[in-house]
Amino acid sequence: MDTGHCAGHVRRSGRRRAARGADGGDPVLPDNAPDPCHPLIARVDCPLIPPGATGLPLPAAGHLLFFADPELGLRGPMSDAVRHVPAGTPAAVRRVTAGRGPFEPQDMRTMWHHLSPPMPESFAEARWEDPDDEEYELAEELESAWTHVGGSWPTWTFALGAHPVVINDDPLRLVGDEAPDGGDWALLATWRCDERAGGLDAAVVSWMIRRQDLASSRFDRVYVHVDRA
Repeated sequence: MDTGHCAGHVRRSGRRRAARGADGGDPVLPDNAPDPCHPLIARVDCPLIPPGATGLPLPAAGHLLFFADPELGLRGPMSDAVRHVPAGTPAAVRRVTAGRGPFEPQDMRTMWHHLSPPMPESFAEARWEDPDDEEYELAEELESAWTHVGGSWPTWTFALGAHPVVINDDPLRLVGDEAPDGGDWALLATWRCDERAGGLDAAVVSWMIRRQDLASSRFDRVYVHVDRA
C-alpha cells in the first residue's frame, strides 16, 4: 500500500469562483456526448493540478467530470461515472436531469499537499494477513503520527487520490476482491456528501480505477462505491 503520497483536497468556498473546479451544477459536455446517468458531483481542471500533487497519472489537459448518485447505493463498474473532456473539444454547459437532478452548484477552492492518513483498520488488514491487537495498535499510532505531521484536518468534500474514507468497507479492498481480472487499483477521487445530498450527508462516494487504465485515460473502466453510515 502506498502511504507516502499527498492528496489534492478540494474545499467549498462561497466567496468567489475558483479556477480549478466546480462542485455540482450542470456539466460542460461535448456536443455529441450522451447525457450522463447520474448528477454531476465535481469538475476538475486538469492543467491546474500541480505535478505530483495526487500521486496519480492524471491527464495534463482538459477537464474531468465526476458523476454519482449517493441515494442509489452504487457499487460496481460504471462506464460514464468519470468523463475526460480533452482540451480544445467543442463543449457547452448542458442541462441534465439525472436521478435526483443537478446538485446545487458551489464554488471551490483548493489545498494541495495535505498528508492524508490511512484508516487504521484498513491499513492493518492490507499490511498484515491476519492482524492481531498489537498490529491494529501500530496502525492507529501511524494514523496519529500522520495527523500530527499534517496538522488538523480541514473541512473538505472532494479529494483526488490519497487514502479511502471508510465507513463500513474499504472500497479499494472490495474492488480488489470483486474485479474479475484483478489489477493495480487506485483511488481516483472521494466525495464526502454534504447537506445538498438531502439527508445522505453521512455517505461517501469513491471512484476507483486501475492504474494502467488511468495512464491510458480509460475512464470508462471506473468502479464506483457508495458507502453510508
